[in-house]
Amino acid sequence: MKKIKIGNKIISEESPVFFIAEIGINHNGSLKLAKQMIDMAAMLGADAVKFQKRTPELCVPVEVRDRIRETPWGTMTYFDYKKKIEFGKKEYQEIDKYCKEKGILWTASAWDIPSFDFIESFDVPFHKVASAKLTDKEILERIKSTKKPVFLSTGGSTSEQIKKAVCLLEETNPLVILHCNSGYPARSEELNLKVIETLKKEFSNHIIGYSGHEEGITASITAATLGAKVVERHITLDRAMWGTDQAASIEYSGLRRLIRDLKKLPLWLGDGKKIVYETEKKVMEKLRNKDTI
Repeated sequence: MKKIKIGNKIISEESPVFFIAEIGINHNGSLKLAKQMIDMAAMLGADAVKFQKRTPELCVPVEVRDRIRETPWGTMTYFDYKKKIEFGKKEYQEIDKYCKEKGILWTASAWDIPSFDFIESFDVPFHKVASAKLTDKEILERIKSTKKPVFLSTGGSTSEQIKKAVCLLEETNPLVILHCNSGYPARSEELNLKVIETLKKEFSNHIIGYSGHEEGITASITAATLGAKVVERHITLDRAMWGTDQAASIEYSGLRRLIRDLKKLPLWLGDGKKIVYETEKKVMEKLRNKDTI
């Protein structure tokens, strides 16, 4: 049986959905906002929170660094803006401590090698590969060396690219393959949730999940119904806040309903055996005059 242990959590075909609340960069460089989102995720029953870590000097293309942006902190270059919203050692030490206090797991997707080494220094329980990094062999090799569980997002990737990444990782790392559309927000007609079933057949030895960027929560519940055992969604305190990912995120009320319904899903689905429940028998006694067949 496929089974992955993350901290004190078990992910398997029989387990409840493992939910990752993606904070990403929605904190806008504010540790206070990050803690508020950790509070929200922990209180509502998320299993983990996830951040994103970049080294701007490596990740921001030279040709866009000097572009001027109007930000909540005034006019600045795009490069300065990207540096401003990055957390460093002090902030992540506090995040690590705070998540342990709240009893929630955390990790961060690394967008370059120094960022990966930085995040790994906190001995995170699993690594997340962002869709944009699925074809980055250097990062995949570094993640492989940890032998830790890996959550692999597949947005914007071909079947062949996914196969190559899985082949590189699967011998050493427990693997969760996440169906994903990388639009922000993703268009309803492009979610293609049936890919989850395709992935389950093609990669039958691995856990399949879903990383969603759509508006609303129904598609994420549908993904779990189709067999996704991990669901990841961006979260925010307010979708009107500054930031490129806010529109593809869900606020408190949506997060509460989504986690609640994902936890109820196994109860709703049942075991597939048709039986007549006692509550039905009482109704039939009132509505059926006689049995003629």
